[in-house]
Amino acid sequence: MTESVEVNRAAALESVPHGFLGRRGGVSTGIHTGLNVGPGSDDEAEAVAENRRRARDAVLPGAQLVTLYQVHSADAVTVIAPFEERLRPRADALVTDRPGLLLGILTADCAPVLLADARAGVVGAAHAGWKGAISGVTDSTIAAMETLGAQRDRIAAAIGPCIARASYEVDDGFLQRFCADDRENERFFTAGRPGHHQFDLEAYVAHRLAVAGIRQVELLGLDTYADADRFFSYRRATHRGEPDYGRQISLIGLA
Repeated sequence: MTESVEVNRAAALESVPHGFLGRRGGVSTGIHTGLNVGPGSDDEAEAVAENRRRARDAVLPGAQLVTLYQVHSADAVTVIAPFEERLRPRADALVTDRPGLLLGILTADCAPVLLADARAGVVGAAHAGWKGAISGVTDSTIAAMETLGAQRDRIAAAIGPCIARASYEVDDGFLQRFCADDRENERFFTAGRPGHHQFDLEAYVAHRLAVAGIRQVELLGLDTYADADRFFSYRRATHRGEPDYGRQISLIGLA
């Protein structure tokens, strides 16, 4: 029996079609087993295409899926029509007010953030790895949504599956970079083995959203690294010495 696509949803976004997907319900095999949607992986192209179709249909059947060439930036783009695959912008967030478009963010430990002002009919999706998060990718997403008529005091946001504090070991240099940006960022780290710390990416991203004026922020609390049956993880694949890794997708759109 074929496993169905697992869709994790947030109560904060219940009024708009959305979902944080993992690896369950896909056709890929081997180290990519499951719903690998990453065209940049070494997986079979036909399997990735089928997985992306299944992901779309699990959230907004018949919609046109739009994704980016993600580069760990703070750049957000406004989408009015699908991109040709070879012309995908190099950016890390998308916003739209067009029904029938389904915005997709790919991750494998970084934090996917989905946002919506349901009253204005504006949605956004951001890829918040540590580089993008500290550079302000969520701020850029909110600003781009406002240009389409969203109001930040009405925007709801949810942070999906990402690497959790217990699984995210970083060194002193990493800690110092965050503290140089804001001394209070030290609270997102706990002490680890000598010269190392555990970083709470999810909490940091939630903090950035709150500081930006987003009143409703939901954290799903799902650890990509620790749950190999449900999620792909770049760091877990690296620690296992695997030659490649899959990517999961988080989706939001307007019906």
